[in-house]
Amino acid sequence: MTKFPHEQFAKEYLQELLSPLGEVETSKDVTAEVREIDIWFQPTSVDAGEYIESLGLLGKMAATPAIIEPFRNPVTAEGIFSCVVKLLNSRAELERRANREDRRLDERQLPMLWILTPTASELLLNSFGFLTPEESQGWGRGVYFLSEVWRVGLIAIHQLPRTPETIWLRMLGRGRVQQGAIAELTALPLDDSLRANALQLLYNLQANLQANTPTNTAGDDEDQELVMAIVPLFQQHLQDAEQKGIEQGIEQGIEQGIEQGIEQGQRLILESFLQVRFGDLDPLTLTFLRPISALPTAEFTMLLVQLSMLAIAQTDRQPVLNLLAASVLNNRFSASAQSEQELPVTLIPNLLGLSPENLSLLLSELPQLSLEDLMARLSERST
Repeated sequence: MTKFPHEQFAKEYLQELLSPLGEVETSKDVTAEVREIDIWFQPTSVDAGEYIESLGLLGKMAATPAIIEPFRNPVTAEGIFSCVVKLLNSRAELERRANREDRRLDERQLPMLWILTPTASELLLNSFGFLTPEESQGWGRGVYFLSEVWRVGLIAIHQLPRTPETIWLRMLGRGRVQQGAIAELTALPLDDSLRANALQLLYNLQANLQANTPTNTAGDDEDQELVMAIVPLFQQHLQDAEQKGIEQGIEQGIEQGIEQGIEQGQRLILESFLQVRFGDLDPLTLTFLRPISALPTAEFTMLLVQLSMLAIAQTDRQPVLNLLAASVLNNRFSASAQSEQELPVTLIPNLLGLSPENLSLLLSELPQLSLEDLMARLSERST
């Protein structure tokens, strides 16, 4: 699990948005003490006008080769110097390559450095000589440049206007700026592929934030607020999956199509969430994917929230397995006449003591078993 969830989110997020337009490398090394570039972008697509337009300000940035350096915290003077060194080293590397190939380096091949910072003080901007571009150039508020020869731009995300053209960059802001962009993201059309991909990366970010929050501290207050802003998106994503399932069911003319669509959507969310949070899934965890995916939407959402709140070591799967097993058993027996009867304390340990094959078989038979039948089956297998 990454120790820097916001940085990882920024890299994956920008890679997802820019990959349709060209080649994207993250954590690219450059020579001279091996400095790592966060995002290296090389445009290759020549017929992506509509997609570029959908990215707004980010699409305009993608018109040329670019080094993109997103900062979670406000960039400092030292941070700007470090970024400029990466730019100069990259330029020198391109020039050496051109010399080896005995060709002239086209200026259009030179990268533009973009520094993305959540905030930037007027003192910092003035000390470097950052200037606002002419209004006719169409960059808008919050975008600054050094003199043209430097090929350096800085975006102060907190100054960006709250418009559709800036939403994809405001997602990399902090506090209310980022939360506002998340709210706007959820309002986009359900069939918007950028919306779906960004939501998935937000779920990954939430899982990483939870995994990096110690159990004995309150953690970063701003991170906690961000987690709480992301949690409701689980419910909306599930509703989207349910709606798609209903539409598929209508097209097929059968109720089974509706149920299958919902279950497939919930399974994709669950599997992706567990993999991001805990890494590769063991056979026992995989066995629970199918019955958990069949849970009612409200119960499924609550389970995801409970899983996201588990602050455990990546190698310790027992609390996760306990929670998955309890959800399946409670769903089966709480709605029956046995709802007033508490589940035996040994039930879950005995269930999880089965092999993945036996557990899978027993879970498939669970809808037809009473609580007494289940206990008897487990007793038989333990003897």
